[in-house]
Amino acid sequence: MCVAHSPAERLRIISSARETADEILERYLRIRLHKAFDLSNPDGFDQAVARLSSVLRAKVSDTDEAAVRAAVAVLDVDWGSTTASQRRTLISQAMVAAGRKTAAAPGAVQVVFGDAADEVVGAARSAVRDTQRLAIGADFNALDRRIINHLSTSQAAFVRDEYGRRATTFSIRARRVVAEGLEAGLGRTDIARDLAQAASSTLAGRGRPYWEVVASSFMSQGRSFGQLSAYAEAGIDRYRFEAVLDEHTTEVCRFLHGKEFSVRRGLQLFERLEAEPDRVKDIQPWVRETYDSGTGIKSLYVDRGEQRTTIADVTRSALGTKDDRGEFSRGLGERELSDLGASMPPAHALCRSVVLGIT
Repeated sequence: MCVAHSPAERLRIISSARETADEILERYLRIRLHKAFDLSNPDGFDQAVARLSSVLRAKVSDTDEAAVRAAVAVLDVDWGSTTASQRRTLISQAMVAAGRKTAAAPGAVQVVFGDAADEVVGAARSAVRDTQRLAIGADFNALDRRIINHLSTSQAAFVRDEYGRRATTFSIRARRVVAEGLEAGLGRTDIARDLAQAASSTLAGRGRPYWEVVASSFMSQGRSFGQLSAYAEAGIDRYRFEAVLDEHTTEVCRFLHGKEFSVRRGLQLFERLEAEPDRVKDIQPWVRETYDSGTGIKSLYVDRGEQRTTIADVTRSALGTKDDRGEFSRGLGERELSDLGASMPPAHALCRSVVLGIT
């Protein structure tokens, strides 16, 4: 019997299989594989994401575990004999100890992104040249190299920020664990156990799903901008947003499917991201969904800073179906969507959509 898996489930199956195969080849046969990305179809994209997420997780797993051990070592004390000031100091010291262990993680993933950036932009260029028969060169142009540089550095900054959020979350959790443990009359061993669990779930709590989202965003953004660069070189002015219309397609991509946009404005979006990579959530925010139980209306929206903008209402949902966009009302047009940064993939986490030049 054939079982339909969601994109996330497929990624986990592919990732698990790849990890097992790579471990056998590298550990027992001393063979390291290097395969070019194939981003021309959904299965190739999923495999590329699984491959990249697997490498990223492997790069930071030892670092994450070391951070947990360093924090727990500082916090293994007799909390009942400490003052409130001493408790704050100990938790701060644990944060510093963990931070020393994770300091090298963004650099390690940047190396991975740097290697992968060449591949993903090259794969995007090859795919459009072969499938659309574009008269463009085989080598990277100047814009391609800017895109590669941006991909290499911006994603590492995203990971660096994530480690900062983890540390803040652990600090809050640790203070609560100690306070609740003392109030409940727990001893040193019990509080240490609870702190170790808190450290494991916060400092090292980002497993396969997190890295799949990071890898998918990297792949999707690199593919989209790589394609736009090729279209600009070939003199193509317009592109179409193309979703994979299957049972797992989101309302977001169903709404954007078939909409046409300017290549020039798409590359202006890249230039804004290149100039201010730390503002990616404002410049190219993911589109999200909300449901008003009072009116029964599901809406699609983006948040930019403190401002929320609705881009469409769902009047007939086609979720769970194939080859059906559904129906929408109050949908924004090309210019408004472009201004909001909602005109190309990735439109959301694990987005599989592509752009297609209109020749």
